[in-house]
Amino acid sequence: MSVSNRPIRRPWLAIRKELSSKRQFLLTLCSFILPLGTWCLVSYTPFIWHPDMKLEISADRENVTVVYTAGDHVSKEFFPTIVREVRAENVKILEDREAGVEPSTSGSRVRRANQKLLRHLAPYAVAKKWLASQDKENDDAIYEVWKGLATGEVKASSSGLSSENLQVIERNWELLSERSEVFDSKLLPETPLEKLVPQARPANPVYLPAPHEVLFRGWEIFTQNTPEDEVSMTDRYLHSLRIVFFGFFLSCLVGIPLGVLCGAYDFFSKLFEPFIDFFRYMPAPAFSTLLVAVFLAHDAPKIALVFVGTFFQMVLVVSNTTRLLDASLLEAAQTLGAKNFSLLRRVIIPGITPNLYNDMRILLGWSWTWLVIAELIGVKSGLTEFIETQGRWRNFDAVFPIIILIGVTGFVTDQILSSLRPYLFPWTPEAADKKRGPFGRFFMWLTDRSVYLSPKN
Repeated sequence: MSVSNRPIRRPWLAIRKELSSKRQFLLTLCSFILPLGTWCLVSYTPFIWHPDMKLEISADRENVTVVYTAGDHVSKEFFPTIVREVRAENVKILEDREAGVEPSTSGSRVRRANQKLLRHLAPYAVAKKWLASQDKENDDAIYEVWKGLATGEVKASSSGLSSENLQVIERNWELLSERSEVFDSKLLPETPLEKLVPQARPANPVYLPAPHEVLFRGWEIFTQNTPEDEVSMTDRYLHSLRIVFFGFFLSCLVGIPLGVLCGAYDFFSKLFEPFIDFFRYMPAPAFSTLLVAVFLAHDAPKIALVFVGTFFQMVLVVSNTTRLLDASLLEAAQTLGAKNFSLLRRVIIPGITPNLYNDMRILLGWSWTWLVIAELIGVKSGLTEFIETQGRWRNFDAVFPIIILIGVTGFVTDQILSSLRPYLFPWTPEAADKKRGPFGRFFMWLTDRSVYLSPKN
């Protein structure tokens, strides 16, 4: 009977069976690609969702106190109303002009209104790169853009402007050029110019900017020059790292020894755990006012909040990990004559250290969840101050990069710690399946130099 040499294909779904390394890598990629792909699908497919219209060109409306500018979002249902009102005003302007009706306001006020109207084209011109971003309030440069569009120096086919707006620009330029070919606020027409008809494109809600908007805004945030009297984004990032890691370090400094004692000795367990178990249900932010009163208003209460948010859970997690140590190891050590302190130092602590390492990785991630709340108490600072300020002004394209940065920092930190575990604890079963590459060999050389420098190696 012939035996097939084809490899056995294992199913993707098998209970308590590990997938191959290639399949693990593929699924890891998919875990990130799927949400990112969904975000892109929603953002870039015109017929999916897009409940808003993002204004590219706006116009002021008469007798309306709400002013929309380029970049603002309005609902799809409301946008036609704005367009209809502006068109009606343009019709009236043309009718009054043909009838020779004089404006009801003074000439200087009409000139100022016309000057403001010309600026409505500036955001669109910047987006199309007809105008440098630093010139968006430069009336001379804006005036030249109007001239270029009206005279054809800027091709209408590539402008992206509607034919209606191109006609408005040409008619307005006839009045403007009669007075002056270059900008002069005193030579602007004293009759009202037609308003640009609002243009917009379908968009996600303001709280969900498109991925490319987040990417470009994030690059701008981290590469722009920061004035000397302002805090740079690098300084904010380092400040947030200091809050998280220092708070977590203090929590470990007290929580790990206490948790080990509670897990090893019933005396400490009954003395401390009941109150700790009770206290952990109290929300840490509730103590923010008290922490500010005790530690004043700068970094100390923020670090204390991270400590309070992780310490009590840490004690219970560490004590439970200590209790899970194989009792046969303790019995064997006691048979060999080990006493309490020797058991703790030579058996319990070495025995729980690999699992304790995993516990600290998880709790470190937990400490990141307290960062935003911690940096809001007392004097606002760090990345959270930036998030709160930009969110208040609804600049969510600036909020997302910082949120993603926090997530990436936590994830990368956890992955580094996870990759180091087999080299820190080579005797564990998990480490046996890990192949040591150059990084692993170098790390092992640092941690156990005598082994890697011995003649047999």
